[in-house]
Amino acid sequence: MPDTWYVDDRCTNCDVARQLAPGLVEEVGGRSEVVRQPRDATDLALLNAAAFACHTRSIRRTDGPLDSAADPFPLALDENVLLCGHNSHHTAAANSYLLRRPGGTLMMVDTPRWSDELASRYQSLGPVTDVLLTHRDHAAHGRRYADRFGARLWIHEGDLAAAPDADRVLRGTESVEVAAGVVAHPLPGHTEGSVLYVADERYCFSGDSFSWSRSRNALAVAEHVTWYSIEELAASLARTAPLLRFAWVLPGHGDRRHLAPERMAEQLTALVAHTGRLRPQPIDFTATEW
Repeated sequence: MPDTWYVDDRCTNCDVARQLAPGLVEEVGGRSEVVRQPRDATDLALLNAAAFACHTRSIRRTDGPLDSAADPFPLALDENVLLCGHNSHHTAAANSYLLRRPGGTLMMVDTPRWSDELASRYQSLGPVTDVLLTHRDHAAHGRRYADRFGARLWIHEGDLAAAPDADRVLRGTESVEVAAGVVAHPLPGHTEGSVLYVADERYCFSGDSFSWSRSRNALAVAEHVTWYSIEELAASLARTAPLLRFAWVLPGHGDRRHLAPERMAEQLTALVAHTGRLRPQPIDFTATEW
């Protein structure tokens, strides 16, 4: 295929395109670059996914605009979780998800960019009963999606200023079942009101509390971008880790990963130990190790 794909100069090095098109889009000089052109339909599908997720629409083609028919979102990660795509610059390009529930309903975890067309597309999959916000940085568009869906909007009191009209407010540090099989675990640290949502002891929607690091091949916290307290995050993880069982880590920023629950538990134990050794440091986005 001709060399038609490239990344324009609006790239913010958010890693989303590299998650979706590994080997085709890589980090070069502190930003994403298309390092190989697509060779077949599979490669082309990966690049289209990266392009339609990119919050700055920086994944471009020299031979014309993107083909809307090639938009794969919402994209199934397994039978119960879909990646929303269409990341928003109002959430610093955070990933968001749809979680299927028994009876054909769905829950949205964090939010993609807002548009009527996207809301209709997500809603066509089934009634969305709840919009679960993991923390303040990802609250943009939450109220609009909740109102469109007729859904409940959830946030923790520590980050309530970001969604003061939320319908349900989580309080304190006690774990709470917000729906059958879905448990909210308050995890102050990245922000004061950060929350993990764990569904069916299989899916952990971790917000920005932790993610999978490809460079470390391990669970990792965003130690260089912790807005509230790294010590509080360490204490939260130590308190909460014994309560957690999951196979998928599904973060807002950072990569996703599926492992056997026993292996994920080992990763979580190592993460608790590592985070306990960390000390406060200045915010530095450029130091993030994806």
